[in-house]
Amino acid sequence: MGKHVVVGSGQVGSHVAAKLIAQGHEVVVVTRSGSGPAGAVKAAADVADKERLIDLAKGADVLYNCVNPQYHRWLTDWPPMAESFLAAAESSGAAYVMLGNLYPYGPVTGPMTEDLPLASADPKFRVRAKMWQDALAAHEAGRIRATEVRGSDYFGPGSTDQSYLGDRFTVPLRAGKTVSVPWPVDVTHSWTYLPDVADALIVAGADERAWGRPWHVPTGAPLTFRQMGERMAAVLGRPAPRMRQLPWSLVRAAGLFSPMLNELGHVRYQFTAPFVLDSSAFERTFGVAPTPIEAALKVTLDA
Repeated sequence: MGKHVVVGSGQVGSHVAAKLIAQGHEVVVVTRSGSGPAGAVKAAADVADKERLIDLAKGADVLYNCVNPQYHRWLTDWPPMAESFLAAAESSGAAYVMLGNLYPYGPVTGPMTEDLPLASADPKFRVRAKMWQDALAAHEAGRIRATEVRGSDYFGPGSTDQSYLGDRFTVPLRAGKTVSVPWPVDVTHSWTYLPDVADALIVAGADERAWGRPWHVPTGAPLTFRQMGERMAAVLGRPAPRMRQLPWSLVRAAGLFSPMLNELGHVRYQFTAPFVLDSSAFERTFGVAPTPIEAALKVTLDA
């Protein structure tokens, strides 16, 4: 069994750590508060503290970047943390597995594949693109072994209040009330199941075929908000829920008082046109399929 350092214990990092612990690995979980699941070595650290992260990564086989700063802080928080990760990966020799996302692609036409250019002009998303480009350059220079694993919007057990399919969606659905969402309810969208994200990160860290390129998490067929609501209701044995789109003017007004809501304008394009993730490369290479949607929704709702 190896040593795995999981940095971040949010909705993805907690799943990664728990799965690795169950496999019998030594797992160090690094967070600012020193929190983490039972069975892990818990370390409190500021990820931007390069020397501290280098020390924690000593002897590690895999280093996972599962940190997720608030969107409105990406421009300030990501650069020093990214520098620390690269230094820790190089110093330790650990495989560096980055949890990425689809934002750097920007608006696209058709399903997203890993060979698309990182063409977004949004400054926040350019920061994420540069993180991968810097890691890839270090990999190609022989300094580190790196990969990035990208998923679409998350759902599943342990999802945070940032999830569009979290409590704000499921609580009114369970109560038979109208479900309100900030986006059109009948546009197809890819949804990535959190345990599948964790599994993909672990596979990527252990298999050298994953290193030196990005991958998409195995993700099921795209579904609209309405279709997801109908399938959740079917799992619960309830009628299909009533759904409505909140007026964009109302969402923008709420953003004046909420930094998170204020960021929604940056991702609006992802919901006003089909937003489809193609994960066939990962599935074909590693023989992994996404969790069937009915099983995923049952676990999500049971949690």
